[in-house]
Amino acid sequence: MKTFIKAYILPAVLLVAFATQAEAQTRRTTTNNNSRKVTTTKRTVAKRVPSTKVTYKTPKRKVVSVRNVPNRTVVTHKGQNYYYANNKYYTQSRGRYIVIAPKVGFRIKTLPVNYKRVRFNNYNYYNAHGIFYIQIDNQYEVVDPEVGTIVYELPDDYEKVVINDETFYEYANILYEKVQIDGTRAYEVVGIIEME
Repeated sequence: MKTFIKAYILPAVLLVAFATQAEAQTRRTTTNNNSRKVTTTKRTVAKRVPSTKVTYKTPKRKVVSVRNVPNRTVVTHKGQNYYYANNKYYTQSRGRYIVIAPKVGFRIKTLPVNYKRVRFNNYNYYNAHGIFYIQIDNQYEVVDPEVGTIVYELPDDYEKVVINDETFYEYANILYEKVQIDGTRAYEVVGIIEME
């Protein structure tokens, strides 16, 4: 009897366990972590998209510059100074300050006003004006969010882009797709544009 159990029953139980685990992993990728009903049209976009494959619907982006930035905080990143004030990041060029999207790795001590906490895959992100931060010690670092992260609004100056004849929304090199969650419009992170 022990030989029968070892030879037939034990392998059958292991096979069922492995099949159940594989099915659970497959199911996990199709449901949202918050047990919400997500309605989306699955699109084909790689997690990292080269900027050469992206076409902006508005060919020229409006460059915003100012003469001075009062009450600014200097953010040093990879040996270069950038400036942070009024919930915006700036770089200096020819005596003017130009508004830029912050680079991954920028750190600030205080989160911008009106940030929203976004939890995804055991990460606590802080989303402020389309920029994602995580807390590291007593600072907040700009990061790229994980694919699948959901937000409920985009900044006013987002742009529509086309990749492989499909339209997405872009802000700060993060690609979003419009989805419905429990009947509410939301935006899911579907990729990051790699700048070359």
